[in-house]
Amino acid sequence: MKRVLIILAAVVLLAVPFVIAACGGDDTEPAETTAPAETPMAEESPMMKDIVDTAVEAGDFTTLATALTEAGLVETLKGEGPFTVFAPTDAAFEKLPEGTVETLLDDPQGQLTDILTYHVVPGKVMSTDLSDGMTATTVQGDDITITIAEDGTVMVNDAVVTTADIETSNGVIHVIDSVLLPPAE
Repeated sequence: MKRVLIILAAVVLLAVPFVIAACGGDDTEPAETTAPAETPMAEESPMMKDIVDTAVEAGDFTTLATALTEAGLVETLKGEGPFTVFAPTDAAFEKLPEGTVETLLDDPQGQLTDILTYHVVPGKVMSTDLSDGMTATTVQGDDITITIAEDGTVMVNDAVVTTADIETSNGVIHVIDSVLLPPAE
């Protein structure tokens, strides 16, 4: 657990400059220069991190990162992708009944893996690709349903998307406020 927290802290510290760089913009005209054109571009476009490193760096996904590690899914989500991950925050995991997370972590290859893979859709699905009532098949195999309210609130099943379109090198993360549970068999 301590190792996971250290790794998460490292990821967060590494991601902050990328998030700042991604949000910033330069509306000024380029100055005349004799330097090669490639030099400024290389400084302005740092490499994006993968889904796992981006989530860990954000700092709000320590429970998710621990669960992914225990289930052996970290390397998969660090892979080529692309993946769309509906990422529940630590607060989302805290909404589960007491002891649920611990019980799931005790059997990482069972229900934990099913729940985690139910949060992943193959491909890169941006918020602009979503429509009200659409469904998407998750890596777990069951469908999720997207609902878009009149006020623009996007929901995945019963979870509200609180932050959309966090782009990564191998897909996109949409932050959600609840843990998605696959349908009972």
